[in-house]
Amino acid sequence: MSRRAELRLARWLVDRAIHRLESADRAHDLPTLDRRRFLAGGAASLAAALLAACDSHGPRSAQRMLRYAERRNETVERWLLRHTAMDHASASAVAAGRAFPAYYVSPQVPVWDAARRGPWSLEVSGLVERPLRLSLDQLARLPSIQQRVDHFCVEGWTAVATWRGVRVSELARLAGMRPAAQYVDFQSFDEDYHESWDLESATHPQTLIAYARDGSYLPPAYGAPARLHSPVKLGYKNTKYLTRVVFMAERNGGYWSDQGYEWYAGT
Repeated sequence: MSRRAELRLARWLVDRAIHRLESADRAHDLPTLDRRRFLAGGAASLAAALLAACDSHGPRSAQRMLRYAERRNETVERWLLRHTAMDHASASAVAAGRAFPAYYVSPQVPVWDAARRGPWSLEVSGLVERPLRLSLDQLARLPSIQQRVDHFCVEGWTAVATWRGVRVSELARLAGMRPAAQYVDFQSFDEDYHESWDLESATHPQTLIAYARDGSYLPPAYGAPARLHSPVKLGYKNTKYLTRVVFMAERNGGYWSDQGYEWYAGT
């Protein structure tokens, strides 16, 4: 089989799996258990697709197929994770407290230097009618919620904490988000860290710009003055040390997403 034919076969395997899911969805005959079975079958199809895409030159020659499969995988995840469910940590789960892992990409804990940069503020811009610039006090005076939820890490651990913050959907409303906005980029002062999200996930009721954890304002190790937090995405998508929320028409990757981690990263 020629290389071009192998790539066509790989695409056909992925597309057929997607078509089966979408057809069952339209017919409303795919219960939750069968969705899990579909994932297992879809994984087999994807594995076959990737095998077809690889040759003696190794995975590098399959990058185009891998990118295609990831885009189609986003279709699956958007369908499975419809964001109608809400995460609530188990009542018996013990809060992580100080054991909650701290993470940053800078050589040391990032701390906003007001003497050099001026007072910290959060910019809300991009495809909005009324760009915002909010101080921490102004952010904390906006309508907020408190939620005790799980935090899911790509490394496999889960931690529980209580977060207080402002819904991203509230910022979108205040700024007058334009209809063309389909993605949101969350940018930080932790080196060049940022991650972009699909709009549906970003405006989920549990997606917050958090400024407090477990009853106290965030300390520097956990993303102060404010950070993104939501149980609908894996931890690396939850940008800390936040400075900008940018509404966009197209996605633009992210710190880890550009290094091979899954862009969608839903839970």
